[in-house]
Amino acid sequence: MNYRIVLASSSPRRRELLSTLGLGFDVIHPSSDETVSGNETPEDFVLRVSAEKASSVSRTLGEGVVVIGADTVVVVDGEILGKPRDPEDASSMLRKLSGKEHHVYTAFSIVRPKNEILHSEIVDTSVRVKPLAASEIEGYIKTGEPMDKAGAYGIQGIGAFMVGGFEGSYSNVVGLPVEELLAALKKLGIV
Repeated sequence: MNYRIVLASSSPRRRELLSTLGLGFDVIHPSSDETVSGNETPEDFVLRVSAEKASSVSRTLGEGVVVIGADTVVVVDGEILGKPRDPEDASSMLRKLSGKEHHVYTAFSIVRPKNEILHSEIVDTSVRVKPLAASEIEGYIKTGEPMDKAGAYGIQGIGAFMVGGFEGSYSNVVGLPVEELLAALKKLGIV
């Protein structure tokens, strides 16, 4: 069967990453509750949000469609760092990451209409951030780049200067683990 693929995302980075696979797809902006509940682990949180994003879109569509939802968080010392609220929040996040290793978790869910979850998976990449001077943090925030990114940095942009190294999937840190996603789509017979 030929499936229409829909990406449930408002992220331009996820759109770019998915387009590298050479698949035709549409984009529909999802809705989800992105507040961490009391006892939710980072893994539980990203899995829930990725499934909610995909489901919020899939329930509006007919048969022959699969929806991909994804969510990314940065976790340092057990704390989930989402997108910064303001420059002060971004500065606080970058100070927490400075000189440490952290984990980037991206979950993706592949869902059919009627909220039938075909596949959910979490990919974990560990990233080492070099020690950052206050002037580097301040200068980076002035670029505006940190403001719409989990953990207040983009490995694919200006923020690359702070990354000392990483283990795992690069595209996962950007926001969509394309190798794992393609493997799941192939296994399901979607591509």
